[in-house]
Amino acid sequence: MAGSAVTTTNHDEIRAWVEVRDGRPVRVRGTGSDSDPGILRIDFPGGAGEEQLEPISWTEWFEKFDANNLVFLYQETRKSGEGSTFFKLVSRETAREQGGA
Repeated sequence: MAGSAVTTTNHDEIRAWVEVRDGRPVRVRGTGSDSDPGILRIDFPGGAGEEQLEPISWTEWFEKFDANNLVFLYQETRKSGEGSTFFKLVSRETAREQGGA
């Protein structure tokens, strides 16, 4: 169904969805430390860019994702049928409470 959201914790599914949309794993610049990547985001072309975001490896991104018990909530297509880059990172507990992952 166009416009509906899907949730997943599957690393391969997340990475594939992001890469098909030319996205990359990043952290918010100035957050975290050497051992903690900080606030996770995905950067897409035309997004916030290098001033606010710093690229990190998928390994770092998924380690933080799992350590914080997050779920990836995303939209395949908009109601118009166009591909979507909408996503949110939510806690697995919140997702369960709302009937997701």
